[in-house]
Amino acid sequence: MRSLTDTRVFNRPGVVTHGWYWLARSVDIRRGRVKALRLLGRDLAVYRGADGKVVALDAYCAHMGAHLAEGKVEGNALRCFFHHWRYRADGSCDHIPALAGAPAECIGVNSHIVCERFALVWLWIGDDASHPLPAPPELVGAEVDSMLANRFEKNCHPSVVLVNAIDEQHFHSVHNLPGSILRMQAVACGTHNMQFRNSGTLPRERWLGRLLARFYRDVLTYHLSYWYGCLGTVTFGPDFLHLHVMFALRQGEAGNTEGQTIVLTRRRRGPLGWLINRAILIATALGARYFAYGDTRVFQSVRFKFQHPLAADASVIAFIRHLEQQPVARWLADAVLPAPAPRITPLRRAGRE
Repeated sequence: MRSLTDTRVFNRPGVVTHGWYWLARSVDIRRGRVKALRLLGRDLAVYRGADGKVVALDAYCAHMGAHLAEGKVEGNALRCFFHHWRYRADGSCDHIPALAGAPAECIGVNSHIVCERFALVWLWIGDDASHPLPAPPELVGAEVDSMLANRFEKNCHPSVVLVNAIDEQHFHSVHNLPGSILRMQAVACGTHNMQFRNSGTLPRERWLGRLLARFYRDVLTYHLSYWYGCLGTVTFGPDFLHLHVMFALRQGEAGNTEGQTIVLTRRRRGPLGWLINRAILIATALGARYFAYGDTRVFQSVRFKFQHPLAADASVIAFIRHLEQQPVARWLADAVLPAPAPRITPLRRAGRE
């Protein structure tokens, strides 16, 4: 990466990193039914078997290429409509009516790793899944209640959408927040994950700042965790109640972003706990929608090209550098993998590249 525009992964249509990608809402995959879906340019036949588990197979039959979503679910298997070849959940073909005996072991289609969480079906792209689906760091290992909030489209690449939440400057210019309220610190947490923590504090020169500062012992809570360049979590709110949002993004057919917002909170028990959780989830969804709304007009017309970086862009630069090092999957059969990223030297002086 010789410059911030000469990238192999960031803002590159058709380049897919290893990771979890949202596929569909869980309620849309009904037991005993198959659905044709398309993810990042690849056709899939997705069904829920009799055991309740979701299966995602490559869409086209190994015999003559009929779309398997035209077929029907039989128990935990899928029967092709055309010649009635039957495929197990692992993609292997276990029955061909016109063939005496069992099919050869080599006959089958690709089966993909999927999981269900937060009311969505997720699919792992790449080699064997190296970790479970991420969650906000404060909620890892905890019982969580979640709710699907708004679904949206942006007229730019998913990695550009993620830049927005770590761009300190736009919080002043677009959202009118005071200048010292955000000072983001970026920390790489392994191959796939980068986290950003705020070290800024509320200004106390005015009465509103002094009032809001009562709810924070130290810094203003604003913590982000980014994965694969397409999945981000945001934690914000006063010390006594942190709110959590997840933005699940994927590239659309036109090089745009298709996104789903998920709001989360730690599970509280009993009827009263359920009511409290619903109120928190709704409030979180409203807060996330408010901040996203102000940026919509930018994402509908932007043609992103990062030039003349400033010291205030340090978090954005760190994100791009980290994403450039992530492994790329051969998701499409005719895809050409980008060349391995060269070793990138650290930024010596803010504002220079």
